Amino acid sequence: GEVMQEASLADLIFPLEDLISYCSAFTPLSPGDVIVTGTPGGVGDRRDPPVYMFAGDVVEVDIGRLGTLMNPIVDEQTT
Repeated sequence: GEVMQEASLADLIFPLEDLISYCSAFTPLSPGDVIVTGTPGGVGDRRDPPVYMFAGDVVEVDIGRLGTLMNPIVDEQTT
């Protein structure tokens, strides 16, 4: 696959400690919890030409030494 977005904790707007403090103010955090902060630059519709995901594509989110989360893109099912 092709890397479409890449960022590290150093690229966050707010320091990690501040994010943990903010989140823990309204929800209990436990070891192993993941705080999802959003997306870094490189969003597909802002590219020239735009790049979109389609059924059959796979989104991989790699978190350093923690592991890789893989999500396949599938067609929306109608009922």
